[in-house]
Amino acid sequence: MHPGVNGKKFPDKPAIVMLSSGKIVTHGELNDLSNQGAQLFRSLGLKPGDSIAFMLENHHLFFPIAFAAWRSGLRYTAISWRLQPAEVEYIVKDCEAKVFITSKFLEETAANLEEVLGGVKKFMLDGTSSGYNSYEESIASMPEEPVEDECQGGSMLYSSGTTGRPKGIYRELQLNPLPYTQEEDDLGLGRVVEGVYGGDENTVYLSPAPLYHSAPLGFNTGFLSLGGTSIVMEKFDPEAALKAIQDYKVTHSQWVPTMFVRFLKTDESLRSAYDLSSHKVAIHAAAPCPIEIKENMINWWGPILFEYYAGTEFNGMTIVNSEEWMEHKGTVGRPLVGELHILDDEGNEVPSGETGGIYFGGETATSFEYHNDQEKTQSAISKEGYSTLGDIGYVDDEGYLYLTDRKAFMIISGGVNIYPKETEDALIMHPKVADVAVFGVPHPEMGEEVKAVVQPANMSDIGEDLEAELIAFCKEKISHVKCPRSVDFEEELPRHPTGKLYKRLLKDRYWK
Repeated sequence: MHPGVNGKKFPDKPAIVMLSSGKIVTHGELNDLSNQGAQLFRSLGLKPGDSIAFMLENHHLFFPIAFAAWRSGLRYTAISWRLQPAEVEYIVKDCEAKVFITSKFLEETAANLEEVLGGVKKFMLDGTSSGYNSYEESIASMPEEPVEDECQGGSMLYSSGTTGRPKGIYRELQLNPLPYTQEEDDLGLGRVVEGVYGGDENTVYLSPAPLYHSAPLGFNTGFLSLGGTSIVMEKFDPEAALKAIQDYKVTHSQWVPTMFVRFLKTDESLRSAYDLSSHKVAIHAAAPCPIEIKENMINWWGPILFEYYAGTEFNGMTIVNSEEWMEHKGTVGRPLVGELHILDDEGNEVPSGETGGIYFGGETATSFEYHNDQEKTQSAISKEGYSTLGDIGYVDDEGYLYLTDRKAFMIISGGVNIYPKETEDALIMHPKVADVAVFGVPHPEMGEEVKAVVQPANMSDIGEDLEAELIAFCKEKISHVKCPRSVDFEEELPRHPTGKLYKRLLKDRYWK
C-alpha cells in the first residue's frame, strides 16, 4: 500500500521500533515524515529520475528517507556506513547523487567527504557539521502533504564488492503516478512478503541486519507497505534477538547463516529461556547455510525456516520451506521468479546433477544492468539472454537448486576442482571455530593448495596443536584432498554484517 493509505488507516500504530533505544515511528509519522522529505527534495530542484544517496547506521529516520525518495520518483542509493571515505565518494559520484544524507554518528567520515562532494547538497541527522545542514530542521518547515507530481521511484544499490569494486545495479524507473494499484507496487518486496510469507497488517517483523543491504531494505519496506511493524535491531546480538521475539511477539524475521552459527554457539540454556511461540516465519539467505547448522535450527525453532536464493539484481529467485528442505537437504529451492539454467564454460546447458554456472531466464533475467559498466553487464549474460550472479551449482531431477560455491573462489589443485564451501561447512562445526574462510594459495607443483584461515572461539587456543586438530577433524568429515594443508588464525575475519565474507581481502595477501 501507499504510505499515505497506511498513515490514515493506522495513524498511531508503530511502523518502526528501534530495539535498543525504544524510539518509535508510527505509520502516521512515517507518512508525514516521508512527505516532508519529498517536499524538501522538490524544493532543492530534484525532479523524478534524479538520484540521492544516504549513508546511515540503523536509524529511525532511515525508512522515512527511503520512502521520501521513493514517493518523489527519485532513485535512491543506500550506502554501507562501514566504507572508507574514498569508497563512499566513489559511490556518491558514480550514482550521480544530487543529495547526500548522513548522521552525526558518522561525522568523521562525513568530514572527510565535505570538500570532495562540493557540488552535492549535504544533510546530517542528529546534528550538524561543517558543510552539512540539519536534515530534521530542513524538513520541519516542509508541508506534510504529498508533492504535486508524486510518483514511484526506486533503489539503485551497489554490490558489496567482495570480488572487486562495487557496481550500481541499475533498472529503468517506471515513474508511475501515485497512488497506484497493488499490481503496480514496486516498493520493496510487498507482493513477495504477502504472497510467499503471509505478511499482512498484523505482521511484526524482526530485522537484525544493516538496513542499507538489499534484503533488509526490501523486506522491511515490503512489510511496512502492508501496514506491518518492523522491530529494528541497531546491532545483532543472539540473546537480544530471542528476547525481542518474546517481548514484541514477533511473527516474521530474517537472518543470515552466520547469525545461526552464533545462536548455536551461545549457552544452550538460552534455547529454552524465551517464549518463541509467536514466531511463524524465519527467512534466511545471503550465503549458503551449512546442512548441520540448518538441521539444528529447525530442530530448535521448528519447521519455520524459509530459505531463498536471489541477488540485488533480482534476475531470478528460488525458495524452499523447511519440509521440502528436509527432503532435499542442502537445496536453496525451486524457482519462484525466472527459469533455472545450469551452463558449462562454453554456455551449453548441462544435465541435471552436473555442476555449472547458475543462470536465470525469463522476463527478469535482463531487467538490470551494472551502472557505468557495460563490460560487466555483458559478461553476466549468456548467448541465450540468461543472466548469472557468478555462482555455480546444480539442479536435481526434481528441479531443486544446490549451490556449490562462487566461481571466483573455486580452487584448482593438481587439476582437481575443489569448492571451498564444503571445507568451510566441515570446519565451522568444530567447537573451537567461530568463523572460517577457505581458499586456494600458490603451490609450485599443484598450482594451488587448500588454505584455511580460522577465527577461533578463543585466541588463547591457537597454535600448532589446534592447527593439527582442525585438519584431522576435517579429514574425518570430507575427502582428504578437500582439507586444508595448513591453517592460519585471525582474531576476526573480514565478514560483512549481512553474512558475506570478503574473502578477496584474505586471499590477496597470499597471492601478492
